[in-house]
This record gives sequence, C-alpha cells and structure tokens, in this order.
Amino acid sequence: MSDQPQKRRRRAAGGADEAEQTIPVVDASTEETALTAADEYPVEPETPIEVVNIDNDLRRTSQTRIDSLLSALETEIRALPPSEDERESAIAEVIHLIRESLTRWPKKAIEMAVTTLKANINSDYLDADFWKGIGLVLRYQLDANADMVKRRWRGDYAVDEFGLDYELLDLAKPLLLFMYRKYWRVEAIGLENVPDSGRALLVCNHSGVLPWDGAMVGAALNFEHEAGRVLRNLHLSWFSSLPFISPLLSRLGQVQALPANAEALLERDELVGVFPEGLKGVGKLFKDRYRLARFGRGGFVKVAVKTGAPIIPVSIIGGEEIHPHLHNAKSVAKLLGFPYFPITPTFPWLGPLGLIPLPTKWTIVFGEPIETEQYGSKGAEDPLLISQLTEQVRTTIQNTLLDHLKDRSNIFV
Repeated sequence: MSDQPQKRRRRAAGGADEAEQTIPVVDASTEETALTAADEYPVEPETPIEVVNIDNDLRRTSQTRIDSLLSALETEIRALPPSEDERESAIAEVIHLIRESLTRWPKKAIEMAVTTLKANINSDYLDADFWKGIGLVLRYQLDANADMVKRRWRGDYAVDEFGLDYELLDLAKPLLLFMYRKYWRVEAIGLENVPDSGRALLVCNHSGVLPWDGAMVGAALNFEHEAGRVLRNLHLSWFSSLPFISPLLSRLGQVQALPANAEALLERDELVGVFPEGLKGVGKLFKDRYRLARFGRGGFVKVAVKTGAPIIPVSIIGGEEIHPHLHNAKSVAKLLGFPYFPITPTFPWLGPLGLIPLPTKWTIVFGEPIETEQYGSKGAEDPLLISQLTEQVRTTIQNTLLDHLKDRSNIFV
C-alpha cells in the first residue's frame, strides 16, 4: 500500500480536530451516530485528481471525488491575490469545513445529497469565479456603506420614541424581500382593506414556532401596499428580557405588547399588528394547526374601541408548516427559561440548521375592516360589546383560514 492514502487520513483527522476546537459540539449523541454511520460505510481513500470539469465530477457520487473537488476549489480560492486575503481566507475556510465534514457522511447519504444538488443547484455555485464575484460585490457594498457604518458606530443615528430605526429597517429589507417573494412566494389578498393613511389595528393568527408571520405581514404592507406602510407589531414581553433580541426588535419597529404602547401608537395614526393567541398560537402543535386558540380577554378590542381604530382581521396560511411542531419539551424549556422548547423533524437534531424554515407557499388575507369609531371611547368599558367584537374577529379569521385551506392542494405550491 502506498503512503498517499495514509497521509490523506492524517490530514482529514487533523482537519476534524481543528474543526472541533472552533465549533462547539451541541449534541454528543448526534456526533456518535454520525461516526457510527461513517464506520458502517468506510471511506476508501484515493489519490486526489485534477478537477477539469466540475459538471463531470459532480456526477460521480463517491466521497473521494467530492473531497477532491472541494479540495481543488479550496486551493484555488486560497491562491487568489494577497490584497484580498481576509475575504478569500474566510471563503476557503468554509469550503475546508464542508470538505472535512463530508468524511463523516456515509456513502448513501452523499449519493442522496449529490442527487439533490444536481436537481436544485447550478454548478456555478462550485465555480471559484462565482465566489470571486460574490466577494467583489460584498466588498463594493461595504465600501459604499463605510461612512454609514462609521457614523452608526459613533452612535450618530436617529430613532423614534419606541426605538424604530428607519435606516436599519432599510438594511433588513433585502432579506425580507427575498423571504417574501422568493422563499415563501407570499400572495397578499385584500390589501385595499388597509387604509393608505391613518390608524388601524391588524389582528392576525399566530403560528410557525418562530415569529416569521409578523415579519411577512409587515413585508406585504411595505412592499405591495400602494402607500408602502410600516407595520408596528406588538411582541411578547418575554422577548424584552433577551439582551440582544430586544434592542434589535425595537430598532426594526417592534414594540412590547402592552395596552399603553398599542394605544400610543394608534393615537399617532400608525398601523399596529397584534397576535392575540400569544404563546398558545406560536407554540401550538402541528396536529392543532389552523385551529385558533382563545383570544385572551379582548384587550386588543378595548384599545381599538378606545382609540376609534378599525380592526382588520388578517388570516395567514402557510406559516403553520414552516416548523412542524411535534412536541413541546416543557422540562427543557423550564431549564432554559424559554416559554416552550419545540421538537420538530429537524430541530434540535440538526442543531442551528434545524431552525431553517421550510419553503412553504404562503397566503395572507387582509379582511374587511370592522369599524369601532361609532362606539366611542366609553364603549371600551362595555364587557358585552368587547366580548362580541372579540368573537367576531376570531370567527372571521377562522372561517377565512378554513376557506383557503380547502383550495390548497399542496403546502409547497
């Protein structure tokens, strides 16, 4: 036997050790399973080949061919001009990590991954010139925004009294636009029911484990409404206890769900979004999808009546399936201080990758407004009126969900 395969084994082992020093292992059992699978399908080392045609090599399904391809790509990226060291080094490290990770995959898993790649990913993504172009675009964007970054680092930027930073909101729009139009392919119906100006309270069903639904309702109003309006969603008070999440939410226009905050925003003629199901909605199990939970005591209706704001029922279809919630690990949630700890087909088994939502097809229906101005501010003290309006809003959303679910043949189409 030649020395070449033995050297390759030592380099792979060294790379794995290096990866373990920089990346924390989340689940020891998952790592043990992966290693067992690798033992079951041992990798046969092979002398690296020179990659001439990426498309031809991609058709080969052996692990050594993929390893060789990525190794050649990593080498080419590292060989780029030294003036751009930091950017190319970062890209090369990613490729290196991917290549080393593949040594733990069984052959059958690699064959399945390659088949998926061939069907869904253009080979340009494995072209070094493609990544050079991406790097140049990122460099241009950084240079173009250098002054803004320096100014913000000095604290020279403006926010409103609730913390909304329009400049930061503009920076988040490309991601929101991608998720809205490309990833979830959201269809917005009834946008004409949302006024071009003035106050309104948008009442939405809650779902999806993570609060992407509020972001997509806001994206629909900002990207597709004729007036390009900004939605101020009210978030759970629990998020305000998180050191990094809380300031980010406020900078993006989200406000803690308190009656006083809702009333103040409506008095400023803002659009306010509420999710009266609260944790019961966003943390509901998959078997209970699209079954609305109780709408609390109608606090949102009281605020709407008191301020004379119309109530617009909003029904969101598609958000229930992005993270199929199979079980709530209450003991783990209590230990971590979370309101719930979801067990899904991908989380926590895939670690952070398990938080990537499924690309379902979304539909958001903005219903006809329910006027409240005629009741006057004193109507907010009438418990019977508040109860009736609360049930009317809930029934409208539930019926709209059921109507649109009947016409849906597939969650991804």
